Amino acid sequence: MAGRSADIVLITGAAGNLGAAVAAELASQGFRLALAERTPKKLEALVASLPDRTECLKLPGLDLGDLAVCRQAVEAVRSHFGGLGGLVNTVGGFDMAAVGEEGLDQWDRLLGLNARTTYTISAAVLPVMQQAGYGRILHVAAAPGLKAGAKQAAYAASKAAVIRLTEAMAAENRAHGITANCILPGTLDTPQNRAAMPEADRSGWLAPASLARLMAFLVSPGASAVTGAAIPATGF
Repeated sequence: MAGRSADIVLITGAAGNLGAAVAAELASQGFRLALAERTPKKLEALVASLPDRTECLKLPGLDLGDLAVCRQAVEAVRSHFGGLGGLVNTVGGFDMAAVGEEGLDQWDRLLGLNARTTYTISAAVLPVMQQAGYGRILHVAAAPGLKAGAKQAAYAASKAAVIRLTEAMAAENRAHGITANCILPGTLDTPQNRAAMPEADRSGWLAPASLARLMAFLVSPGASAVTGAAIPATGF
């Protein structure tokens, strides 16, 4: 049973391009939102952009690589709303470098930013969901997590860890009514990507709002049949 917590979703990286699109989509569907965002000013702007009726809990300035901080955030959500039904984790980063001594710092940084944060926030939300007998967990991975290209060692390894973590959580939590999935997005049509790739053909780029609709479904009660999946979302 979904219970009374199914409409409560925690979004990490909530004011980023993808996080904000997911927040807008879930708000339009009447979900109650806990919004975790490192930058307080961006978080305030996001909340102001949502419909007035949206029930929000603001969680600014969190270090999601710290398990104790993640636990405190989840407890704040549980105390405020009375439970937690879903997690949409959009925190992550990207960089490229060839394998060599100069790439070791990047390796540590991306594994921390992409893989460790996935582990810590998952470990924090799982006990609440297990107790409730319901949960929807969704992470953002990437196609290089399946096969790396040149100068993608650190990024690909960190996203492969996200995929494997997701699979393990799905297998461990079937009996608790918890699903765990991740998406593998194509290139998002964002101001940052347009600036970084001004000559690129954007016809196949994916609008964040389009991806957000898929993500909203995957954290809804109706997505009970999907778990342990790494879902390509590359657009047309």
